[in-house]
Amino acid sequence: MIAGQPIFILKEGTKRESGKDAMKENIEAAIAISNSVRSSLGPRGMDKMLVDSLGDIVITNDGVTILKEMDVEHPAAKMMVEVSKTQDSFVGDGTTTAVIIAGGLLQQAQGLINQNVHPTVISEGYRMASEEAKRVIDEVSTKIDKDEKALLIKMAQTSLNSKSASVAKDKLAEISYEAVKSVAELRDGKYYVDFDNIQVVKKQGGAIDDTQLINGIIVDKEKVHPGMPDVVKDAKIALLDAPLEIKKPEFDTNLRIEDPSMIQKFLAQEENMLREMVDKIKSVGANVVITQKGIDDMAQHYLSRAGIYAVRRVKKSDMDKLAKATGASIVSTIDEISSSDLGSAEKVEQVKVGEDYMTFVTGCKNPKAVSILVRGETEHVVDEMERSITDSLHVVASALEDGAYTAGGGATAAEIAFRLRSYAQKIGGRQQLAIEKFADAIEEIPRALAENAGLDPIDILLKLRAEHAKGNKTYGINVFTGEIEDMVKNGVIEPIRVGKQAIESATEAAIMILRIDDVIATKSSGSSSNPSKSGSGSSESSED
Repeated sequence: MIAGQPIFILKEGTKRESGKDAMKENIEAAIAISNSVRSSLGPRGMDKMLVDSLGDIVITNDGVTILKEMDVEHPAAKMMVEVSKTQDSFVGDGTTTAVIIAGGLLQQAQGLINQNVHPTVISEGYRMASEEAKRVIDEVSTKIDKDEKALLIKMAQTSLNSKSASVAKDKLAEISYEAVKSVAELRDGKYYVDFDNIQVVKKQGGAIDDTQLINGIIVDKEKVHPGMPDVVKDAKIALLDAPLEIKKPEFDTNLRIEDPSMIQKFLAQEENMLREMVDKIKSVGANVVITQKGIDDMAQHYLSRAGIYAVRRVKKSDMDKLAKATGASIVSTIDEISSSDLGSAEKVEQVKVGEDYMTFVTGCKNPKAVSILVRGETEHVVDEMERSITDSLHVVASALEDGAYTAGGGATAAEIAFRLRSYAQKIGGRQQLAIEKFADAIEEIPRALAENAGLDPIDILLKLRAEHAKGNKTYGINVFTGEIEDMVKNGVIEPIRVGKQAIESATEAAIMILRIDDVIATKSSGSSSNPSKSGSGSSESSED
C-alpha cells in the first residue's frame, strides 16, 4: 500500500505460498510420488494398472513408466518424475530406487525443519553424505571383465527378478548378455555400447519363451512380389537409398503424341530403363535388394524373374542397422553400385510372425547390430516384456562400461547407512544431523524390500545392521526366505552405476525441493487456484 492505494505486482488470481508452508506442500507432494511407486520395489513388488483418458491400459512395475503414465501436474512432484527419467536415461534400471531414496531424504528433512534446522544446513549435510556414499560404493564394489559371462548374466537376472518377465529370466538374461556382447566396442581400453545397434521388435502371439536373439536384423516388411523366393541362402544384399522407379519430373511436362506407335515407344522406354536398373543390380551379384524408397510394379516383375528378393520402404533406422549387421554400404545411386557395396548374410527369408510377414536377415558374420524378437500372449505382456528386456540390456551394458558391480538386495544401502553413521560422528555440528538422516533415508530401500515381501521391516533392519557391524558388507535381504544372506553368493548383484546414479539424482532433487521457500503459481483457466489440491500449479517462477 502506498498512500492508501494497493499496488498489484502479481496477476489477479495468482496463488502464492512462502516459508514453511511452501516447503511443507512441496515435500508432501514429492513424498506422495515416492509412496506411489514404493510397493513396486523388488521381486515381491506389485504391479500398477494405469488407465489414460482414452481408456488405454498399461500394466507395469517399472518406476519410470508408472510416473510417466501418471500425468503428474504438481510442480514439485514433476521434479520427482524427472529423477526417475534421469535414472532411466543414464542407467536404464533402478528408477524406483532413486525415487524412494529422494522421498526418504525429503521425509527425513521434514523432521529436521520442524526442529528449526535451516534447509541450507540440511542441503550441505546431504551433499557431504552423498559424496561419502559414492565413496563407500566404490570401496565395496568388485571389478568385472567382459569374459565373466556368469556374473553379467546374474546381473541381468537380478534386473529381471522384479519384473513379470522373471518367469523366463534365465533365457532373457542370456539373450541380453549375447546382444550387448555382440555390439560392444572397445575404445582406448574401455567398452562402449550403442543401443541404437540393438533392435527390439515386439510381436503379440506365442509364449514368452519364444523370444529370441537374431544375429542380424528383422525388417517389419514382406517381399514386394509373390513370385520372389521365400528364402535366399548365401545372400548378397544391396541396400539402396534410391527408388526402383522412373523419376517424375519436378516441373510441368507436356508430351505430344502424333502417332499411336509413340505411346508404345514411350512405355517401352520406361520398361527398358527399369530393366537396366534391375540388370545393373543383378550384374554386381546381388540377390537381395532392400530400399528406403519405392519399387515400381514393372521393376518388381523383373526382380522376380531374376530371382532377387526385394523389400521396399524400409525405415532409415533399420537401414543403418542392416548396414552394420551385414557390412553393406547404403547406395544413393543405382548406377554407382558395385560388388564391394554389397553386404552378406547366411540367409534372408520371409517368416510369418503372428498375423504379419516379416523379413529376417540372419547369420551375419560378426554383426555390429543385432535384433531381439519379443513374444508374449497379449499386448500388455509384450509391452512389459519389452520394458524388462530393455532394462536388462542397460544393466549388462553399464556393468561392461564401468567394469564393476555391487551387491543387491539392500546390502549396499545397508553398508552405506552403517558407514554414514560413523562418518557423521567425525563431522559434528548440525550437518551431523543431516548426515544421520541421510543414512536413515538410504535404509528406506531395505525397509521397502522387507515390507513388499510381507516381512517385519524393523526385525529385518536390526538383523541387517548387526551383520554389517560384523563386517559382512555384502549381506542383504533374501525376500523369498526372509533371511539375511550373502547377496553375492546368491547372485543378486547390480552394476555400480545403478547405486551411484540413484544417490546422485535423488540428492540433487531433494536439495532443490528443500531450497524452495516461495511458490508462485498463476491460476490456469478452468482450474482451482490451489495447486496442492487440484494438481494444476503451472509454475514456480514469479510474475513480477
